[in-house]
Amino acid sequence: MTFSSYIRQSREGLKAQDRRFSVRQVAQRIGVEPAYLSKIERGDVAPPSEGKIRALAEELNEDPDVLLAMAGKVSSDLLAIIRKRPKLFAELIRDLKSMPDHAILRIARDVRDGDW
Repeated sequence: MTFSSYIRQSREGLKAQDRRFSVRQVAQRIGVEPAYLSKIERGDVAPPSEGKIRALAEELNEDPDVLLAMAGKVSSDLLAIIRKRPKLFAELIRDLKSMPDHAILRIARDVRDGDW
């Protein structure tokens, strides 16, 4: 699923139960023009900035990191972390790409708990 179709599906799902999730009202709450949000949802324009994606995520009750990834972007805080040790994080991410989710979650828990 593309970023644009996911955003539209998420907003439309909320709109089915709450009229406050029309294109016009969501656009107003996140600080963009309704026509621009409509173009985003149709995939007529590139995904917006990180700030607007974060605002959309909050508005639609979605995970901002997931939306950023779907938009082909990386959160600025993660980018700052990667830039401090780019070679190490590139190698780590490449090694993790084929691991199952449960193994990655275990590694994350071990690191968080200090069990290494």
